[in-house]
Amino acid sequence: MFRRHKPSSSEHKRDPAIHAPALPHNDMRSFFSLSQLVLSAGHLKPPPVLRHSKTTYFEVEILDAHSKKQICVVDKIPPSSTLLDVKHKFHKVCPQWSPSRIGLRLERNGSYLRDSVNIKALAASSIITLYFTDMGQQVTWTTVFLTEYTGPLLIYLLFYLRLSSIYDAKESARSLRHPVVHLACFCHCLHYARHLLETLFVHKISEGHTPLKNMIKGCTFYWGFTSWLAYYINHPQYTPPSFGNKQVTISALVFLLCEAGNHFINVALVHQNQSGNKGSFPSPSINPFTWLFLFVSCPNYTYEIGSWMSFTVMTQTLPVGVFALLMAIQMAQWARKKHQLYLKKCTTYRWRKRAMIPFIL
Repeated sequence: MFRRHKPSSSEHKRDPAIHAPALPHNDMRSFFSLSQLVLSAGHLKPPPVLRHSKTTYFEVEILDAHSKKQICVVDKIPPSSTLLDVKHKFHKVCPQWSPSRIGLRLERNGSYLRDSVNIKALAASSIITLYFTDMGQQVTWTTVFLTEYTGPLLIYLLFYLRLSSIYDAKESARSLRHPVVHLACFCHCLHYARHLLETLFVHKISEGHTPLKNMIKGCTFYWGFTSWLAYYINHPQYTPPSFGNKQVTISALVFLLCEAGNHFINVALVHQNQSGNKGSFPSPSINPFTWLFLFVSCPNYTYEIGSWMSFTVMTQTLPVGVFALLMAIQMAQWARKKHQLYLKKCTTYRWRKRAMIPFIL
């Protein structure tokens, strides 16, 4: 009799196939393919959640600054809009007011907001309340300057021609003109022609507007004084300067130097604005006319006053002296404001500098 061999426990451990059931050949191939597919797919990620962007629109409530009554509500204002965009939408609702006539403020007695202000900077909530004031008929700054400077140029020429409606024809025919009369006409025309050309080709004038009444005031001042001083200088009984040709020549040279300096300073200021660094004080260049920047904040005003003072000495007339004095007072006020602005913006600004007159003002 044969006895069946009974495997030992150690043999069971060495041969695991005894306990594991054998997989069919097709199942093994399917399992291998599935494992390769899972490994090549990488980590499983949930599908991205689509988030819809929400744009917050503002509503602008416009009230009358005097009566506090609501005029209209301009809605659906994007956060990237400026105050000028609000004015245009306001104009569509109320066509009787053009955007240039619309003055908007955050408070009834506050300052007017600039057109470039972003509407988001004004918003404390989704509803913005602004107070409206009708600014009246407006004109562009370019129109203001061209009108103010063209008038004196033409008015002076009318007096220089000694029209019979202004002077006595017989007296004008008998009297001979002193050379200073011709020189004064040339200098006066040169001054305002320079202003006109710089307005058109040099200055970067703001696209804003100003009330029409301001232009009328400026034209009254410039045109009125031009008529007054031109009447005396071109009068047949005009008396030449006390010190003769020497006084006329020196003052004429100073006038031309101041005109040249004024022009080069204006060009330097334009280059400073184009560079984008408006917070820094313009520095002098190799041009000697710009060296005045080392001593004053507004050398263009310095040269302007120098032109009119030399013109006063050259013609030796009271109307020109009064005009030069009033211009000096006005420009001194403008220069002080700009000087204070430079002191606030420029950290490296030299305290020894003055506003308009070196070491004095």
